[in-house]
Amino acid sequence: MIFNISALRTGLISLLLSLALISPVKAQWQRLPFQTMGTQAYVELWTEDNNLGKDLLLAVQNEFERINQLMSPYIDSSELSLLNLEAANGPVTISAELYQLLQQAEQLAKLSDGAFDISFASVGFNYDYRQNIKPSAEQLNTQRSLINYRHIQLLADNQVKFARPGVKIDLGGIAKGYAVEQAIGLLADQGIKHALVTAGGDTRLLGDKRGRPWQVAIKHPRKSDDIVAQLPLTNSAISTSGDYERFFIEDGVRYHHILDPKSGQSPSGLMSVTVLGPDATRTDALSTTLFVMGLERGMAFIEQQAEFEAIFISSEHQLYFSSGLAQ
Repeated sequence: MIFNISALRTGLISLLLSLALISPVKAQWQRLPFQTMGTQAYVELWTEDNNLGKDLLLAVQNEFERINQLMSPYIDSSELSLLNLEAANGPVTISAELYQLLQQAEQLAKLSDGAFDISFASVGFNYDYRQNIKPSAEQLNTQRSLINYRHIQLLADNQVKFARPGVKIDLGGIAKGYAVEQAIGLLADQGIKHALVTAGGDTRLLGDKRGRPWQVAIKHPRKSDDIVAQLPLTNSAISTSGDYERFFIEDGVRYHHILDPKSGQSPSGLMSVTVLGPDATRTDALSTTLFVMGLERGMAFIEQQAEFEAIFISSEHQLYFSSGLAQ
């Protein structure tokens, strides 16, 4: 029997295409980069169902935007903006979700003796890092006393009041980590067992990367294309705060977005701090806290925080590891 090879090949291709159309889509990695909360975000997950995976990618993006609409100081209609506008005039009722995050911020403020303080915005709103604008000496002198977490009074029934006019709050040191953690929780609730969600300097890992750890890089604070360390991680969170994210340099001084609540100005002893732990909300806030504290005080503080470790990069380009990582 003589076969027509060309016709046979055409028939096989048609058969394979038909089978592909009627066969269920197999498990695969699903990925989505997107912009949110003023930064680049990314989600990657493994799913047995291609359509479910696509739906979950969009659900993660929508969850970020929901939290952004709730907590952004740059959106006039957000709950946070309305709170800043009205809370000095009397108690303002807010959502249970925002209230719970303010409680977490208050707990860390007390624990850190004010190194973490969301009322930094009382001075911070005077900075514009794109336009190279900083507060004057007079503005710092008059507004610095407004930075005090004790001015934020958390009352019963999800009510909040500011003790002094001029107090403003900003959740920039905790909200992205919270959004990352919420997104991972959303995926876990839908049965996803392997996923990564990252936004800005905050990353949360769900499980491993199907039999091997996720490789998470810590970028060089002064060389955007270089990394200083790569960590194999599973089912954990990692956050980095650095002086290179939003900044400008004037007369040799680097003015960046992390402010010391005591001075209203940018601390200069460190270039970045990375915190590892089980929860992205906490690692986000702790990385900011340690940056403000500086190397010596920050190292002593993190050693007292069970389940959390830290990597410090000093202004002299030296790396320092907390004891759990130095072993």
